[in-house]
Amino acid sequence: MSEAVIHIDKLSKKYRGADSFALESLSLDIFRGEVFGLLGPNGAGKTTLISILCGLISPSYGSFTIQGFSYGKSATQLKASIGIVPQDFALYPSLTAKENLMYFGAMYGLKGRHLSTDVDHALESLGLTAHSNKRVETFSGGMKRRVNLLAAVLHKPAVLFLDEPTVGVDVHSKKAIMDYLQRLNENGTTIVYTSHHLMEAQEFCTRVGIIESGQLWRIGTPDSLISSIPGAKSLEDVFIDLTGKGFRDV
Repeated sequence: MSEAVIHIDKLSKKYRGADSFALESLSLDIFRGEVFGLLGPNGAGKTTLISILCGLISPSYGSFTIQGFSYGKSATQLKASIGIVPQDFALYPSLTAKENLMYFGAMYGLKGRHLSTDVDHALESLGLTAHSNKRVETFSGGMKRRVNLLAAVLHKPAVLFLDEPTVGVDVHSKKAIMDYLQRLNENGTTIVYTSHHLMEAQEFCTRVGIIESGQLWRIGTPDSLISSIPGAKSLEDVFIDLTGKGFRDV
């Protein structure tokens, strides 16, 4: 068995004023080198879990470690080991693509000629060299998604969190993003990924967890989950069988 790079123990979150838990006693190990998909409808708890793991909000109960680090004792080391690609663009629209990446690289402590070279290579890797000196506000949604992704991986994180990385993008940008993520994973990056695109997740993820009502309902490889449900041919069929509804019905 591979090493658990993320260990989650009975993690719970209840927002102030809420009647129920957004996450309820969720335990999970994610192993080094996995592409792990967190799947579920809006409000299931996916973004809450990612937000806790990235240190954006605190859990109500429970604990977790990433690379053996916790925010309580080793926040600096933990933050240096992760990259975050939010669903909303975390970019400065009036800056160029290269200026954005130079800024975020400096935020990670990168500097000098090596940073500039790394940024140029990153832009080339996602087909953005010709657009490197154009302001991000002029970019299409797919091009912004590509810059958003590059900003999160300049420091070569061990774990990459992605929240709906291909939402609202054209077919060309989607393929470029997914191919790039595949290369990152092949080079050792552990990926934790949320999506509503179940066919994309079925093809991309090595293992998935289905979350509903703040709880982990089922976990396994896409093939094992599909074969566990008589007549199921896809992850969408699995979800409908488990919950009685499709992702777009909630």
